[in-house]
Amino acid sequence: MTEPIRVTVWGENVHEGRDESVRKVYPDTMHETIAAALRDKLGQDVVVRTAWLQQDEHGLTEEVLADTDVLTWWGHAAHGDVDDAIVDRVQKHVLSGMGLIALHSAHFSKIFIKLMGTTCSLDWRSENDRELIWTVAAGHPIAQGIPHPLVIEREEMYGELFDIPQPDELVFVSSFSGGEVFRSGCCYRRGQGRVFYFRPGDQEYPTYHQPEVQQIIANAAKWAAPTSPRQLPTVHHRKNPGWFEKA
Repeated sequence: MTEPIRVTVWGENVHEGRDESVRKVYPDTMHETIAAALRDKLGQDVVVRTAWLQQDEHGLTEEVLADTDVLTWWGHAAHGDVDDAIVDRVQKHVLSGMGLIALHSAHFSKIFIKLMGTTCSLDWRSENDRELIWTVAAGHPIAQGIPHPLVIEREEMYGELFDIPQPDELVFVSSFSGGEVFRSGCCYRRGQGRVFYFRPGDQEYPTYHQPEVQQIIANAAKWAAPTSPRQLPTVHHRKNPGWFEKA
């Protein structure tokens, strides 16, 4: 029997306390909504905890990260409030093999920018756009069970140019009411870890209540989970040319 995937769902938890419009959409907070969806979709195959910005060390202590296979990250209004030392800590764990799922405005999070090495800037419009999410990697594990296209009736628009490195695998692209397109499901390897960026999820819209969106995040958690013991890549000085040979 395989061990369940240990997921930590991290939320900025600013809009939920500040904006009545967001509380109406996510009365249990966005991070608890995502956590509940993962428990529902993956059942006994997952153990989920939540963490948020206002906790000590943002809830991302060394002990928590060491006990996390996959970290999901949603942020928007307070990227700058995330302590750089915590960002460095998260990066170390990703490079060692922990998976990271960056959701929506997490494209501007310190950790995503640090891992990408680019500005991660883009175009945007928040005018109740219809989003169509098109699968461009048929058969990819993250796309399993997802309709083609997946329709989100009301969402914020993100458009190209999206200043990110070329994805190792592009799973989804989105198109919008205004004709814009966007690379909305991007897979990367960083060190020993796997990173997935998934575009939809503005706080003003009920996107994370949509079952198909929940399924994508669940699929991504399975894809991003480490498959071997975690270890930070290091330099090895091989003095003996035959070091790999047994006597």
